[in-house]
Amino acid sequence: MHDRRIDGKTYTFGNASTLFMSAMTWYDHQTNSIWSQPWGRAIRGPLKGIQLFLLPSQVTTWDNWRTAHPNTLVMTNDINLMPNLRHKFRPDFVIGVIYESQARAYPYELATAETLIQDTLGDTPILIWAANNDFRAYIRRLPDQILTFQLKDDMLIDEQTNTTWDPIRGLAISGPLTGQVLATLPTITAFADHWTDFYPNGEIYSAP
Repeated sequence: MHDRRIDGKTYTFGNASTLFMSAMTWYDHQTNSIWSQPWGRAIRGPLKGIQLFLLPSQVTTWDNWRTAHPNTLVMTNDINLMPNLRHKFRPDFVIGVIYESQARAYPYELATAETLIQDTLGDTPILIWAANNDFRAYIRRLPDQILTFQLKDDMLIDEQTNTTWDPIRGLAISGPLTGQVLATLPTITAFADHWTDFYPNGEIYSAP
């Protein structure tokens, strides 16, 4: 998910119906520039080289989202296509974390098998949580300390203060740090081979 504002101007995008390196491309209505979806960057046209800002987003199911946000409206061209969203992820499906020029992809099946992954991306301590068809990526650092977590009854407990955290929201819900929120990391979804094509220097996480 990207911020579609450039220099204070909001742009409108559509599907260019062409592939670049076997991945989707967009075009913007204002300049007809062509954009790479995995990069979020214009690859042809007047805006070539412009990079859209990658926003934090969630990988989840419609059922989980609707439970958390019951008043959500859905944009769809054909309601009959909605059942397709129940299909399982492919084994080579990865979720890439991109932050401060560092990139690492986490295989979805591996992440769900481990549930909790505590990693470091560059100099940034991060937390990957995946369960019940939900995936979250957070910075596990507060202004004054780095946190280490354990799982307990589907919640996260930090070892430093014994605070309980909601993994869905990254929110401390009881204990000394109640009310604190972990910063959410921006992610992209891809297949492993596409990730390697677009981020050749980005690692793919493997279990220690």
